[in-house]
Parts: sequence; structure tokens; C-alpha cells
Amino acid sequence: IPVRWLLTHQVGLPVLVKPLAIEDYLAWKPPVKALAAQSPKWEPGTAHGYHAMTYGWLVGEVVRRVSGKSLGTFFADEVAGPLGLDFWIGLPEDEESRVSPMIEMNFDDPTELEPKSEKARELMKAVVDPDSYLMQEQTTTPLDMSTRAAHAAELPAGNGITDARSLARMYASLIGHGVDSVRLFNDETVKRASSEQVFDRDQVMGVPSRFGLGFYLYMERSNMIQDGVFGHGGAGGSLGFADPKADIGFGYVMNKMQMVGDDDPRTVGLVEAVHASIKG
Repeated sequence: IPVRWLLTHQVGLPVLVKPLAIEDYLAWKPPVKALAAQSPKWEPGTAHGYHAMTYGWLVGEVVRRVSGKSLGTFFADEVAGPLGLDFWIGLPEDEESRVSPMIEMNFDDPTELEPKSEKARELMKAVVDPDSYLMQEQTTTPLDMSTRAAHAAELPAGNGITDARSLARMYASLIGHGVDSVRLFNDETVKRASSEQVFDRDQVMGVPSRFGLGFYLYMERSNMIQDGVFGHGGAGGSLGFADPKADIGFGYVMNKMQMVGDDDPRTVGLVEAVHASIKG
């Protein structure tokens, strides 16, 4: 399995086959060992599907073996520190009081389950399908992501904790002149990040998805409103991206979970307003 298949969700390891106890799930080695022992759900390289949580362990373990640092430490040393970001993968205890608690969806309230867009309606089909990857339990007991233990763990695909300003600043540092003399990507890396690697029906989400190396890419009717944009959305509607054509970094975060797709009206409206302000 080449690293580029890890970066483009092609390796066929989108879930843990056997749920882990929460203390093991929040540790690093148990899920990494479990994934190493699993057989892929599809032949690697033949299809792609969003590795929503396992991506962090799969890519993070490559970073750990290359750098000798955990991904949270590497991110702090190479990204958050140089850029002065309020952004952590593995939150220090002295920052805990600043965190807004996650407000989960109320599955007993039908209005909570109402998709907010066309793509969200398509995504809902995968969410409610008991045989879908999205419905497979990953822990033996429910995991509350608002606990101190969940915040302190390094779950690179699921518990990055930041604010919108830091998210936008990080993406801005990838393009143009960077931020305060810090530019994390050169032009060749931007080209590789924003060049299509896969674009087809997503084996996990059940809808089309398009990825470059490590980043989600522009599609029609999406919150990334022009070609060349690269970034990523998060569960509930958070979004960050770099737009080399407009020379902007964008960040939106929230703590109220909703059933949304990449055509979330909130983020689409915000992105359109940003572009309008530039043209104005």
C-alpha cells in the first residue's frame, strides 16, 4: 500500500472490525495494531471510501515512524507553534476550560434528523443503513467526545480542537506568501494537494467524493465553490480550505452537530459572502 493510497482513502480500512474498549480506543497502539491485523474491505487502490476515523491512525502512524514524534507533537512543533495557532491534537489540561462542549444530535427529535441539503439527504441513506460502515460501532461502550479523556487523546481524524481564526490561518499558510513569513507548502506541494486523485462513488458515504493528496476537492454544488480549492469539512458542518486563486484561507467551526453534506447552506453562504467581499 503506497502512502498516496492512505492519503486518498483507498486502502479499504475505513473502520475497526472489532470495537475497542474506550481506554484502548483513546490510546494510540491498540487501534494501530488492530488496523495492521485487518484484511481490507476492498482491494486497495481499486476504490475509495472516506476513512472518517481510521485515517488519523493510518496517516499518523506513518508520521510517527518517519519523524519519531506522535502526530499531535509533530503538529504542535511544525504547524501550530510556528504559526501561533490555538489548535491542538491532544489538548493540554490547562486549555480545557476554553473548550465549548459538543452538542450531539437528538435522534428522538425528527427535526434534528431532517437533512439540510440535497447531498445531506443522500448521505442520510448511508447513515441509517444498518449495514453501512458509518453505523458500525467502534467502541464497546458509547464514547463522549466532550470528556477530558477524549480531548487529551490524539485522535487526528476526530478531535482536532481549534477556533475558526486558527483554522483559516493554517490554511492561509499553505498558499501565496504564507502567514508572517511562514509558508508550509511550496507550489509543487499545492499542485499535488489540489490535483484530483480519486473521484467516484464513495464506498463509505454512498455519495460521490473527490480527493487530492490528503484533501477534499471542489465539486459542483459544494461549499468549495471554485476549482483549485483544497481543504476538508468535518462532522456537523465545520470547514477549512485554501483557495489559491482567491489567495485566502477559510475557517468555520461549530459545536452543534447537524446532518449536513458538503453543500451545507451555512458554509456555502459564508464562502459566497467572502468571495463577494473580495470582488467588492
